Amino acid sequence: MDGKHTDSASPSRVVRYWRRAVPLGVAAAVAAGIGGGVDLVHRFQEDDDKPAKASAKQASDQQDTSGPRYVVGVRRTGTALVVREVKTGRDVGPPVAAPQGQRFRHIAAGGEGTYVVSAVTDRRKVVFNRLRLDSDGTPKDLAAIPNVTVDGTATAWSDLAVDRNGDRLASVTYRGQTGRVDVVSLATGERRSWTTRLPGRITNLSWAGSTLSFVWNPVRTVNGRPTVVSHQLRRLDTAGPAGDLRVSKAVMKLPKGSVSAILSHDGRTVVVGVGQGSELTLQTYSSATGQPAQVLWKRQQDATPARISPDATGHHLLAVGDDGRLYARGGAVPAQDFSDAAW
Repeated sequence: MDGKHTDSASPSRVVRYWRRAVPLGVAAAVAAGIGGGVDLVHRFQEDDDKPAKASAKQASDQQDTSGPRYVVGVRRTGTALVVREVKTGRDVGPPVAAPQGQRFRHIAAGGEGTYVVSAVTDRRKVVFNRLRLDSDGTPKDLAAIPNVTVDGTATAWSDLAVDRNGDRLASVTYRGQTGRVDVVSLATGERRSWTTRLPGRITNLSWAGSTLSFVWNPVRTVNGRPTVVSHQLRRLDTAGPAGDLRVSKAVMKLPKGSVSAILSHDGRTVVVGVGQGSELTLQTYSSATGQPAQVLWKRQQDATPARISPDATGHHLLAVGDDGRLYARGGAVPAQDFSDAAW
């Protein structure tokens, strides 16, 4: 894939983790069959809950006064979804159990107070569910999205994004070290795919109209280990022909201290998460020139944003830190028990 705006990137803790990482294999198999109903689990797994309970008071002292009131997280075990209040860090209602034969993997805002959740099965398929919340944040129901499936393996390096209209989703799956991007209609299940033969990680999916952006993290073998060597934001015209992911275009090389970036909904601005020293920053850049524009917010925090998650409107941004917390403009939410989160 071609390059643009080639500022050098230095390793953060996330990058160092990537350099040690060996490509993940097939997700752990679970019981066959997909249950049609939804179980609300009234108990929390002890190992998941301890960090959240210990940090709830801290979150209440760092309140986010704007944006969504709740985040929804995927338990690291993949067995449940948890709704967490942004203002207090407390959980809302009972966790929602994964349907029989599934383990949750990723989550994205689905519009109108809903969330789309991907799940892996033992049949090398990724399926999707829609979670609805009541006005007070209590989980209302979880329902399978019919006829919407993706063949392949969803790993910790996969990703998920739903477009602003809630009509389509984009999903990343892998075969070994090579990834595939699928765009699927949520109404019909119609699917288009783009693949690459180049080893790398595809992260930070985001939509700007029919344009899908992603961070391309090429992998090379260094001293016998798969190593991420750079981080580049690219854009893919999903209205164009499917096929090779090389048809995507470079937007910018991410600056030093950054591994995450998304396009704004109008496609004119890039939002980049930067972690340097003890400061975490969300900074905008021009998508046309790659030049810095505006600092959205800063926090005195030794963390690197591994992912930036917009809400359904695109006006509020959640930075998923590599320190087990979720950062918004006005506060932080404890999330050591989450493997993924959206608001």
